Amino acid sequence: MNKIITVFLVAMFVIPTVAQEKVAKIEFKSDVIDYGQIENGSDGVRVFEFTNTGDAPLVISRVYSSCGCTIPKKPEAPILPGQNGEIQVKYDTKRTGPIRKTITVNSNATETTKALKIKGEVMPPEEEK
Repeated sequence: MNKIITVFLVAMFVIPTVAQEKVAKIEFKSDVIDYGQIENGSDGVRVFEFTNTGDAPLVISRVYSSCGCTIPKKPEAPILPGQNGEIQVKYDTKRTGPIRKTITVNSNATETTKALKIKGEVMPPEEEK
């Protein structure tokens, strides 16, 4: 009877560790992009780079911005473990003034929601200075 109980107890501790679920993990190179001071009408495209550091494919289901002036673009295909990906962000640089926006990323990663930030300042056109 002791052998049965011992086998049962060992199985209770070993089986859960063997049957652990594979998960995706998203690790961004940086979670803030600083545009600095940029000219009105200049290129507003920037890229957040990331790596799937987990052991399951990473699926980004949704990426959205806190403002219509910022348009994010997510990868359509899953990012396999160990692979890199990027989220492109385009800010409307015809809007003069400070930039303080949040881009929210939803995925199947262990951290299901991740907030990214962009900041900087769009300078007024030369004729307005």
